[in-house]
Amino acid sequence: MLFNAKLAQDFSRDLYGEGIYAIGFFFPVVAKGQARIRTQISAAHKIGHLDRALAAFTKVGKKYNILGKSKEEIVEMYGL
Repeated sequence: MLFNAKLAQDFSRDLYGEGIYAIGFFFPVVAKGQARIRTQISAAHKIGHLDRALAAFTKVGKKYNILGKSKEEIVEMYGL
């Protein structure tokens, strides 16, 4: 959950730049203030694929300084 539409868009763009296809969902697809990233995992994915995806999420999460942050902290930094 990223809560902010622009953050979800930017985050998904940066994940794509890391080779990970993830979609940012935001209003009107989800309620306002409930923006998020969505991915799909397949049985065809190997552990290496998942490790690469986790590394990309970690890298991009660090870029936006949201790792380990609460909803309140993310909203304070980026708004709804």
